[in-house]
Amino acid sequence: MMSQMPQQTALSRCPSCEEPLESGDRFCGACGYDLSAVPARPDDSPTIALNGAPPGGTWPQVPHPPAERHLPTDLQGTESGDHPLPRSGPVVGSPVSPASGVRFDRTPEPDEYLLQAPDPRMAAEPPTPAEGVKVCVACRAGRVDHDGYCENCGHAQPRERDHMEQEAGSIAAVSDRGLRHHRNEDAFTLGNTLLPDGSPATFAVVCDGVSSATRPDDASLAASRSAADTLLAALPQGTHPQQAMHEAIVAASRAVNSLANEPATAREHQPHQNAPACTIVGSIVTPCLLVVGWVGDSRVYWVPTDRTSPPARLTEDDSWAAQMVAAGLMNEAEAYADERAHAITGWLGADAYELDPHTASFKPDRPGVVVVCTDGLWNYAEAADEMAQAVPADAAVRPLHSARVLVGHALDGGGHDNVTVAVVPFPTPPQGAGSA
Repeated sequence: MMSQMPQQTALSRCPSCEEPLESGDRFCGACGYDLSAVPARPDDSPTIALNGAPPGGTWPQVPHPPAERHLPTDLQGTESGDHPLPRSGPVVGSPVSPASGVRFDRTPEPDEYLLQAPDPRMAAEPPTPAEGVKVCVACRAGRVDHDGYCENCGHAQPRERDHMEQEAGSIAAVSDRGLRHHRNEDAFTLGNTLLPDGSPATFAVVCDGVSSATRPDDASLAASRSAADTLLAALPQGTHPQQAMHEAIVAASRAVNSLANEPATAREHQPHQNAPACTIVGSIVTPCLLVVGWVGDSRVYWVPTDRTSPPARLTEDDSWAAQMVAAGLMNEAEAYADERAHAITGWLGADAYELDPHTASFKPDRPGVVVVCTDGLWNYAEAADEMAQAVPADAAVRPLHSARVLVGHALDGGGHDNVTVAVVPFPTPPQGAGSA
């Protein structure tokens, strides 16, 4: 059998996940990649200077055209520092400076992976195996050994983070690996707590690992957990929700920075790569206040229950395109049509130029839902109107179902990235209320 795979002898690393290989390996021990058919090795997408181009390479293609945009100012709010949000431009962003950093947030991926994450659109469940027996999700026949590989076809089984769902009282979130990535580099955390006056507060934190960095999955997980711990400690003590969100982002940044100080052996044996990095976005909902905070290009959308009222996007991306528009160098259509549009200019990580947490507070005058998501979703529903059309009408009372529907929307659109979405009803329902 080995004579049929002469190209394997020249491989020292898996072409999918870059894990070291041993002589005679037929499948990658880390991701289960089939080494009998090795595709051409993709070019790297390096971190670049703002005004530079990747050495010897081309800018990555952006799959979606510019769409109508709804800015945070579409819903009146207050930005960091208790200043009214300006109506003449984006909430964040500054004139482009050569000192500012910009990086691509993903690396090239194969068109398809043979073993996909569980698909939340699947209605039929596979036959229930005998108690204590795990059956391969790829061939549906082989037993899964203790190391997580099928004894029949050799495939590595989906990891726990490939598809995650959580419902916490009235809020819910779903995260999926998508159809093109070999692992899920997103993470989320949900929380419920009480304010000093006894009123409830709910929050959702969503983080998107920067794929071109080292250990993006560890970065997103550390950031989401640290931010949640900070919110759970600050809100019951009476810290204003907007200040609590700021502190949570700072704590998340420290958690990601600390990963860069770990030994090289913890860096997937690639100490030459840049530091772990991720984006972060979160929302806090109290009975009368909605607070959002972010660094990067993950987003928060407001979708009112009464769909005759306009929805709105409540965050502004830290991206190349947003900076071009803020600097007056391009209009929105020109900037978002450029191949560099979605290169990010803000992230959490030891190699970030500076930490600039963005927060804003709003007081909606009607009920609705807050959609907190990574670009794996909004790439397929970029404008606020498009997102509102994708959100089920009963999202406020069925948040988990709605999160599943939104993940399915992204997978139906192509699933080119990891996709994570949290659905948070506004106003916060009484403590103990759950989804119907």
